[in-house]
Amino acid sequence: MSRASISEIVSEPGVPAYRNVARAIGDRILRGELTVGQSLPSETDLAESLGVNRSTMREAIRALEENGMLRRRPGGKRLFVSAPEDRDVAVRFKAAIVLHEISFREVWEAMCYLEPAISVAAADHISDDDILQLQDNVDRSRHASASFEDLARYDFEFHSIIAKASKNRVMQLCREPISQLFYPTFLQMMQRLNVTERLIFAHQRILDGLRARDADMTREWMLKHIVDARRGYELANLDIDLPIVWHDAR
Repeated sequence: MSRASISEIVSEPGVPAYRNVARAIGDRILRGELTVGQSLPSETDLAESLGVNRSTMREAIRALEENGMLRRRPGGKRLFVSAPEDRDVAVRFKAAIVLHEISFREVWEAMCYLEPAISVAAADHISDDDILQLQDNVDRSRHASASFEDLARYDFEFHSIIAKASKNRVMQLCREPISQLFYPTFLQMMQRLNVTERLIFAHQRILDGLRARDADMTREWMLKHIVDARRGYELANLDIDLPIVWHDAR
């Protein structure tokens, strides 16, 4: 890492020093001056090169690790530059949705655009292995029809498989935090309504469209499936305009 003075770290009024340091290092990563997989100097050397004390450097490193931009290998102390994974992005996105008191209606509307678009991309790029995974998921869902918890988990998995099959990482990153809040709420609905047959039927039709690589059929059934979810939510007497609540990542 090239040497730098404290003057190169932009200090904002009211912002803790460690955040300014973390931003300076993060900017270098984003500019490509520090590349994914590259090892960094020790905490002491980093602090010296940036002209800050070790406690400030330690907090900056912790913040970058929480953001997924720095990692340590299991059992090791050495730092490496890394690319944030879906879960790193999802946690903060989910927190923003919850703390801004965004309603289930808003999240549902987002899914009405995202899921059909993802399914169309999946129809173009899906592999035979993806098809096998989806068929296995549908088969397990049929056998899990008596367990609401299992069925909700398999529904989450079904859509996640399709997202990966789309081969579009932008859409995957966008949907991950939303889906983690959206799909677990199905459990409340499932506990009040018998939606098992409708859910499995929709999944099978979406799978049929993907197997045929038929983008129009896949989009049509995915949208029907998402619209049906809202109907079920309202029939279960759940208020679609209430703020969505936090769910731990699966």
